[in-house]
Amino acid sequence: METLERIPMSYEDYLALPERPRHEWVDGVVVVTGAPTGPHQQAARRLANAVEAAWPDRYVVEAAAIKLPRNRERVPDVAVFEAEPDDWPATQVPLVVAEVLSRSTRSEDLLRKGPEFAEGGIAHYWVVDVDARTIEVHDNVDGRWQLVVVMDDAHPVAEVDVAGRGTVPLDVRDVLR
Repeated sequence: METLERIPMSYEDYLALPERPRHEWVDGVVVVTGAPTGPHQQAARRLANAVEAAWPDRYVVEAAAIKLPRNRERVPDVAVFEAEPDDWPATQVPLVVAEVLSRSTRSEDLLRKGPEFAEGGIAHYWVVDVDARTIEVHDNVDGRWQLVVVMDDAHPVAEVDVAGRGTVPLDVRDVLR
């Protein structure tokens, strides 16, 4: 799907929707993003696998809904929790959320979701750009994202310290083969 759709809807009607197509709920509007492409899905899976390998005691999920402040429910491509949440959509604040950018969701991920994740108290926001072959790591500093690491083909490897809870080694060549 190349476009984003926004459909006004009550939260009760939103909860009754089927799981597909992929959708989120923001301020009384359902945001339908459609199915991600193969490269998008592969990058999300490889990133999740890298985190699980580094942090086997954390709970890592792909495309799972999380509750955010101000009446929002978002579905990041990857979310990392201290432990398995007790409820879904998760009310537990993830340590990390990651978005894999695509043409249809780029502005939503960067301009809307990013600030919402920061406001929600998430420690890290990772942005994977398949086309540019980059991974950006952002720290939450006082409710705003601060860029701390950019990995690309020239600088492909980083040890990412996640909020003092340990490091995750990332290699852009493994995530974006």
